[in-house]
Amino acid sequence: MLEPGAPRPRVVVAPTISELVAMVRESLGIRVVGIDIPIGLPDSTIRRADQLARNALPGKSSSIFSTLTRAAYLADSRLDADAVNRGLVGQGVGAQAFALRDKIVEVDAWVRTRPTVTVLEVHPELSFATMTGAPIKASKKTDEGRAQRLAALADAGLARPSVLEGQGYAADDVLDACAVAWTAARHAAGQARPLPDPPETFSDGIPAAIWA
Repeated sequence: MLEPGAPRPRVVVAPTISELVAMVRESLGIRVVGIDIPIGLPDSTIRRADQLARNALPGKSSSIFSTLTRAAYLADSRLDADAVNRGLVGQGVGAQAFALRDKIVEVDAWVRTRPTVTVLEVHPELSFATMTGAPIKASKKTDEGRAQRLAALADAGLARPSVLEGQGYAADDVLDACAVAWTAARHAAGQARPLPDPPETFSDGIPAAIWA
């Protein structure tokens, strides 16, 4: 989390997205929230946001997962989701993609309540690439990758986070969150840009774009 006017990110943890946002909004007046979770689920197409983000990350495009269709996320099992998604867009559903299902459904339900904060979909690797002018190739789980990301944050004006590891989260999670918070702050300042521009919309009416 980046407080207005404060260069050092703070780590705040809550069990659900709604509780987390309520916490930071009520205590600190945060008005823009970035989330590394797909927002705006497609009905029967591939999202342009995912395609454009992959194109913007040469050598790192595999970090962008294809968002499944809404019907696939609502399926009872991965096998059912696989069949549904193949029928709609011709793509299967891997275990890693389906493992995010509960979080994606949670965020989707929350966003559909039309929260009083601005909610952005942000991908950390796209944010880091925007900071540095090119994708960071080293894995975020290596010492080299963590050092490069800390350097990118420092060059962008962010001090080292107050903590890097804790119960339930690792250093790479914190660095990702810092990159997402940086983009949220850029949006608040009118500097962030969406992919695509303008965002797509599907039957849910929610703008679907990845911001950086």
